[in-house]
Amino acid sequence: MFPTSSQCKYWMFSSEEELDSLRVNANNKHIETHGKNINPATKYDIFLNPEEERLMVKRFEGHLKDFCKRFQPPMPRCVTGTAFHYFKRFYIKNSVMNYHPKEIMVTCIYLACKVEEFNVSILQFVANIKGDREKAADIILNNELLLMEQLNFQLAIHNPFRPVEGLLIDIKTRGSLHDPERLRVGTEQFLERVLLTDALLLYAPSQVALAAVLHAASKLQENLDSYVTEILFGRDGSDKLAHLIDAVRAIRSMEKTVDIAADKNLMKTLDKKLEKCRNPENNPDSDIYKKKMQALLDDEDDLYNAISAQNQEKDDSALRMSLPNSPEVA
Repeated sequence: MFPTSSQCKYWMFSSEEELDSLRVNANNKHIETHGKNINPATKYDIFLNPEEERLMVKRFEGHLKDFCKRFQPPMPRCVTGTAFHYFKRFYIKNSVMNYHPKEIMVTCIYLACKVEEFNVSILQFVANIKGDREKAADIILNNELLLMEQLNFQLAIHNPFRPVEGLLIDIKTRGSLHDPERLRVGTEQFLERVLLTDALLLYAPSQVALAAVLHAASKLQENLDSYVTEILFGRDGSDKLAHLIDAVRAIRSMEKTVDIAADKNLMKTLDKKLEKCRNPENNPDSDIYKKKMQALLDDEDDLYNAISAQNQEKDDSALRMSLPNSPEVA
């Protein structure tokens, strides 16, 4: 149940302003940590500002959507929705300058595949990635635990897809609309676009689902007002109706902003700026990162060798204790 879920308790926010404030804090925290000796007046000449970070995240949300649509074998919608939740959550409290979105994006999708039980191996997964697939697999596996930690291991996601199915069944059963299946295409298009907004972090899945169905109905010039007010809510739910109407209007308004695309030249400039200011400790191409990974591997080898030696010693001791005295051979 969504009302008792970790998603409802810990990952729903009161307003877009609250989300913006958290993202600004993440930006400030990164600059305070990595730009201690930089003049505050010129810090944004070197580092990304909060708006530039927002544009980078939005851009990679578009890449996330495209990657999931092209994925083979075909990816269930619930995996895409869950990956979007993870990606959005991660960058509420983390800066893109600390963890590059292209690396976190694929990690979110891979983790979502596991959580939603879409069984693909890491080799199958990286087969969908262009470039160095072995490097991509290493990046994903190295970031997987980090991602889960930043999500507080709260991985169960309630997406709006199931509530949509419930609404369509209810409209067929109790409503008067002719052929409610006509709503499906418009509903799916709306949900695909709303994933690119912050609606997932502000409104319950059932509210997003209802907004999608009402949007699809309006596109077909159908009216579901009487279904919502008289059947879905009825007399007992009339006190909640005003709040729901406000939520649906807000969600539909957010969906309309998706078409506003960022300038391509600006994004190229931000790419170059990010490459210069990103944390080298988390950059797989940096010497610092490579040395850190090698040190971890060396530590693991030392630990493995120590454990193996200890186990061998125990086995030898147990063998000596269990062997009976050998009889003399005449």
